[in-house]
Amino acid sequence: MNKINQLFSQRGDRKLLSLYFCAGCPTLDGTADVILAMQRRGIDCIEVGIPFSDPLADGPVIQSAATQALHNGMSLSMLLSQLRAVKNEVTVPLILMGYLNPILHYGIERFCADAAEAGVSGMIIPDLPFDDYLRVVKPVADSHDLRVVMLITPETSEERIRFIDENTDGFIYMVSSAAITGAQQSFDDAKQAYFRRIDAMKLRNPRMIGFGISNKQTLDAAKAHAAGAIIGSKFVSLLNEAQGDADAALDGLFAALAK
Repeated sequence: MNKINQLFSQRGDRKLLSLYFCAGCPTLDGTADVILAMQRRGIDCIEVGIPFSDPLADGPVIQSAATQALHNGMSLSMLLSQLRAVKNEVTVPLILMGYLNPILHYGIERFCADAAEAGVSGMIIPDLPFDDYLRVVKPVADSHDLRVVMLITPETSEERIRFIDENTDGFIYMVSSAAITGAQQSFDDAKQAYFRRIDAMKLRNPRMIGFGISNKQTLDAAKAHAAGAIIGSKFVSLLNEAQGDADAALDGLFAALAK
């Protein structure tokens, strides 16, 4: 069974925590250490960012991380090589998150084959048109037992959400707002209403809420209305502050999430 499906089928009532970091930042060779530290510290799912020069959905923290990673020399080929080196040690689901351009340049078939061989369980491609996903990407991903996770926002129509739910498998990435990524102190009434509206739809796929989670208040709100939470910018900032020391960054994150 795909590790993503296995994670959600076995979680029971436990709320999950997924973390994102950008491969190659702050250090070129730190990818494996960050992944293994996350796994050791109980993170349920790990999103590994593929650095790109024009990450449209990302805020300044992740944009800066991508720029630094590219400056350090990180590439998709190098990332996959780093993942292959530790695939036998990694038991949690790994999800590659990146934009379509470098994946197309690498080649969809080659990307899916190499990602699966490196122990990857799924991918998130924010700028992948859904029609292209159905027609081009999904058949190839399915052949390699990879899950393509799609995003929904407060502006996504109910019809579209149900269509996504019917044609994906794994989980739905529920973006907390239509804005770019970045830490927030709280979720306002409109976001809370959005969470409740999607919860009431009783979708087939579990949902994970991301964008803006950085403290106990936002974490608890996400957990109340979904299977768990995804944290990116907050952890990326802490990892940079810790100069790549993942355990120190995780200490800081867990402290922030407790208050």
